[in-house]
Amino acid sequence: MKKILLLATLCLAFTTSVYAQRGYMTPKNAPTEPTTVSVPSIRPNNGPGTPYNSALGQWPGYDMAHFDYVADEYIISGMADGEPFTTRLNVRRPSDMSRFSGLVLAEPMHPAGFAHGFEHSSVYIMNAGHIAVEVIGMGLEHATSHNPERYADHHVSNNQISELLAQMGALLKSDTSPIADNGMRKVILFGTSATSRMLTDYLAQAYPVFKLADGSNIYDGFMPTSNGSRILPVDEPMIQMPTQHEFMNVATAVQDGDEAGNQIRVYEFAGIGHLMARHNPRITSELCVNKPTEYPLELYFSVALHHLFEWVDKGIEPPRGDRIHLDRNMDNDGSLMILDQHGNPEGGIRNPYVDVPFATYIAGNELAAGQDPALSVVCRLSVYEVPFTAAKMREMYGSKENFLRQFEENLDEQEAAGWSLPVYHDLIMADAESIAF
Repeated sequence: MKKILLLATLCLAFTTSVYAQRGYMTPKNAPTEPTTVSVPSIRPNNGPGTPYNSALGQWPGYDMAHFDYVADEYIISGMADGEPFTTRLNVRRPSDMSRFSGLVLAEPMHPAGFAHGFEHSSVYIMNAGHIAVEVIGMGLEHATSHNPERYADHHVSNNQISELLAQMGALLKSDTSPIADNGMRKVILFGTSATSRMLTDYLAQAYPVFKLADGSNIYDGFMPTSNGSRILPVDEPMIQMPTQHEFMNVATAVQDGDEAGNQIRVYEFAGIGHLMARHNPRITSELCVNKPTEYPLELYFSVALHHLFEWVDKGIEPPRGDRIHLDRNMDNDGSLMILDQHGNPEGGIRNPYVDVPFATYIAGNELAAGQDPALSVVCRLSVYEVPFTAAKMREMYGSKENFLRQFEENLDEQEAAGWSLPVYHDLIMADAESIAF
């Protein structure tokens, strides 16, 4: 319960201008001219007891054991923003490194204690043989509470986070990297909600000044998600993913670009929510008034991640996606979006859940009676679904066989267009097959 409360508080804090005004992450001693970033020291964490697990939200049956992945925990130490730090670096990788794709997703741990970048794309990441690396900046108290002795010497300050992210990337590309000898080619920096704020702070505070020894930029691409703020393009490819919580209130108007210095995509998937409710052990069924959505956020975060990896690694320009249609009128249906006859958004990047629907997906749940009022924000940041009645399904599709045929035809079309990944095909179809009418 404490974790959920912290998640709620931080999701709001990191997505408001108040957070920026408080200067929680402002470096005290940032350089003013480009400089070679320091590479922290690294050693395995062989401390007592069990490591803190920040990735509980994996698809059931498709976890790390299923894909034969392991988590290596390291201690990294150094100086950032003029102060010493010691913190955890976690590397989730194939146990057989001959399977390693050469591509790495790097992220700061969410302040509420979660490796959302890995969780939100875990099936795709592990099926493809990618590596996921996570560093703890904010949220260290979750690890120390879990195992005080193992993490007793860990300490890091909020003002060090931007430089810490720079040092993480430099470490991964250095001779002392734990994966240096395994053919690593590209590293992208991921953020979602609170960690998207860390990513955008990195772009403002560290990106202009911290470089590798050869003067090049540290990361090869960026992926801010659950974020609707205006982020200007940089010298590397970027894919930004607002969710229904952001674009229902008008998300960024930055346009897609392909030329050097303006390589950016904004992907708005219809129906997607700010928080992952499915396979999320932290959002219980009794917490909110309405049924938490089964809409699989992971599928569409994975689409964006796949296109970003293809862009930075092979130079393959990703498809451009339509934006959600807006009427900017709350009086007609309570939303700034244009809603279809079923109450789902029009426009945006489509998927069978909204094109051949069996439910309405609504951003902003309500706290159930008897629950802690402080947790209401968790419900507000979630999407809930209103399943169609059996009578409505029969009226729309006639038979379940016809529904399944239309659903799979749409799914095949989305896969061909690059908006769904084949690795999820059977999992998506299982959702449609579970609908009884």
